[in-house]
Amino acid sequence: LMLLARRFRVVGRLLSMTALVVSLGLIVMLVGERGRFDPMFARVAKILHLEDGQQVVGKEMRVPMADDGHFWVTVRFGHVERKMLVDSGATVTALSTDTAEAAGLRLSPSPFPMIIQTANGSVRADTATVPELRIGNIVARDLPVVSSPAFGDMDVIGMNFLSRLKSWRVEGRTLILTPNHPQ
Repeated sequence: LMLLARRFRVVGRLLSMTALVVSLGLIVMLVGERGRFDPMFARVAKILHLEDGQQVVGKEMRVPMADDGHFWVTVRFGHVERKMLVDSGATVTALSTDTAEAAGLRLSPSPFPMIIQTANGSVRADTATVPELRIGNIVARDLPVVSSPAFGDMDVIGMNFLSRLKSWRVEGRTLILTPNHPQ
């Protein structure tokens, strides 16, 4: 009888330990995935070293492709840091209203609204200028951006940023950004 009780305790402990490991794994995956969109989770992901691996190599910024097949960069402007999708199909850099507010940007509504064509149709957007936007060793000054509640929580680096670079290209699963004047 004692032998049977010991066996069940061992099995119970093994099951508890397995459940704990699985739970911790799910939490790490959640933080890593959510960190691309939510600043709070991004800070936790950075502490846990789950960030995307964006790095400066020589004069180039190298960004590995994410599991979702996109390139995400850590962008800093003012005191704000965000994960932004690099989209060569976007004409202009677009910020969510939350990001624009957090950065203290003065949005300029126009009597003739700017209409942006998105994958979800036409969207009315306000304009602003980011005094300084940084991605690793790359700095863009006075970058025009658009912002709209229709963007949800999505922030996008568009061609108006990419066209300021000396070059940009994709090699395999790596986006390579080369600035004119590395900072």
